[in-house]
Amino acid sequence: MKTYSATPSDVDKKWLVIDADGVVLGRLAAIVATRLRGKHKPMFTPHIDCGDHIVITNADKVKLTGNKLKKKIYYRHTGYPGGIKERTAGQIMAGAHPERVILKAVERMMPRGSMGRQQFKNLRVYAGPEHPHEAQAPQKLDVSAMNPKNKRSALNGG
Repeated sequence: MKTYSATPSDVDKKWLVIDADGVVLGRLAAIVATRLRGKHKPMFTPHIDCGDHIVITNADKVKLTGNKLKKKIYYRHTGYPGGIKERTAGQIMAGAHPERVILKAVERMMPRGSMGRQQFKNLRVYAGPEHPHEAQAPQKLDVSAMNPKNKRSALNGG
């Protein structure tokens, strides 16, 4: 018996849309990273991009558990001596681009290499409920229904 190895012509890439309203950030990022890589498919091949295209809407309404809005810190460096800058997750979520929190979470769950960068380009994140990818007829993926822990609200302590 021989090991199956997919070729780029064998890959069937779907378009999925995910509503991030009330979904826990880390759980969403883990599911999205798995789908982007294609590990949910039986034909997964590590050196072929067999993942799906994913569109995430309502990124500004994603939830962080515990005190992460105040205590989770994102660092960047300007390139100059002493130029390290920091922002909390709450500052980013309240700023002009709250979708960057989801982008960073997914990016850090992807492999660091040329294949990971290629697969990461299949992710599109939008802060509001609208997206310009209706022509691709994306299927809805309900992340909050997969596991009760995926969705947090004021009622269940999240």
